[in-house]
Amino acid sequence: MKRRLTAILAAVALPLVVAGMFLGVRPAAAASLTRVTGFGNNPTNLNMYLYVPDRVAARPALLVLVHYCGGSAGAIFNGNGHDYVSAADRYGYIIVVPEATRSEKCFDVSTPAALRRDGGSDSTGIMAMVSYTRQRYNVDPSRIVVSGFSSGAMMTNVLAAEYPDVFSAASAFSGVPAGCFATTNGSLWNSQCSGGQLIKTAQQWGDQARAMYSGYTGRYPRIQLWHGTTDTTLAYPNYGEEIKQWTNLNGLSQTPAFTDHPQSSWTRTRYGNTSTQATVEGISISGVGHQLPMNGQLAYAISFLGLDGTTTPSPSPSPSPSPSASPSPTPSPSPSPSSTPSPSPSPTAGSGACRVSATVNAWNNGLTENLTITNTGSSAVDGWSLAFTLPSGQTITGGWNATYSPTSGQVTAKNMSYNGSLAPGASTEVGFQATHTGNAGEPAAFTLNGATCSVA
Repeated sequence: MKRRLTAILAAVALPLVVAGMFLGVRPAAAASLTRVTGFGNNPTNLNMYLYVPDRVAARPALLVLVHYCGGSAGAIFNGNGHDYVSAADRYGYIIVVPEATRSEKCFDVSTPAALRRDGGSDSTGIMAMVSYTRQRYNVDPSRIVVSGFSSGAMMTNVLAAEYPDVFSAASAFSGVPAGCFATTNGSLWNSQCSGGQLIKTAQQWGDQARAMYSGYTGRYPRIQLWHGTTDTTLAYPNYGEEIKQWTNLNGLSQTPAFTDHPQSSWTRTRYGNTSTQATVEGISISGVGHQLPMNGQLAYAISFLGLDGTTTPSPSPSPSPSPSASPSPTPSPSPSPSSTPSPSPSPTAGSGACRVSATVNAWNNGLTENLTITNTGSSAVDGWSLAFTLPSGQTITGGWNATYSPTSGQVTAKNMSYNGSLAPGASTEVGFQATHTGNAGEPAAFTLNGATCSVA
């Protein structure tokens, strides 16, 4: 098992290290990443590193930055976490960087001890680092936040679930829901979870997180979740499961309050409110695998976490458009096939020509399918109904940006209230998650409001 895990994690670490090389090493400065020993209860022998910028804010925020499998404190500090460090120099916040010392350099998010508040594993040691820093610096207790990549993203979810009274916000890049990686045999790898095959209801995920801090009835942190649609290391369905968990923990609907596209391949969904610091925010990136974060993405995380002290992203992203705008949403694993949509336009029959392109991402006995619907006619479509037949053995288990009925055989997908109008040449993207019994193919044909579409 250790050899298998090491091989997998080497593949995970490589794109992160390479990305760090392209980001560049930060300029030399008086402040530096410093090793701290004797910081408190450390049952799994983690290393603690601390970065205190030359100019510390009078009431600094505190960021816990958690590295990926196969990584180290220095690698994330000088590589993928570089923008967090530059922002610390600018805004005066402090960074704690835990470092795993076991051979795989992964954090424990699997054992019973790891998945219980003060349980005696890695999360216990990390919280000792937080306490050490708070005792020595005038940290703002309302701005203690956590962020991580891959294994660090999984730990981000766990810390936010176990210590919701400490962390105000979190940002996780390519992670899984808190508790998804649970094991009982001492292994730190859960293949069912990593493969995106562990599917639960929002209530079940929420209950699993609540069990990590039994009896707690207070608020849970705001959280930002990032995932690439072609991630095969921690498969993309985990993104939807994370959203289920955190909307449930925060008492929110799984239907986004707002959807937009900060970049052409991104779909950003916000839950609870539409601000830069929404209660839950998800960013799905089309065509990207297990290599987040990429250049420029941390600026959005810095703003979401409140590390810049403003309400708009700094230094680079522009403020989000008003929710009154009418963006063309792309995949977001929110509504299920059984969810009740807002009122939507009635389809206009025979609304001209159309084109549909389908992209399938399959694993073992599951898949996700993204559909791009384009109005190739000369007249606008006001309300649409897309019909297609699923290959034998496929059953839809969840969907986004449309309602689906029935869940197998000949299926009809109907627009939501926000994406029912398609001007000539306009497109909208919808999608679904399904199980299969061996045939992971895409539908052979589509009709839009009764008109046959070309298939791209």
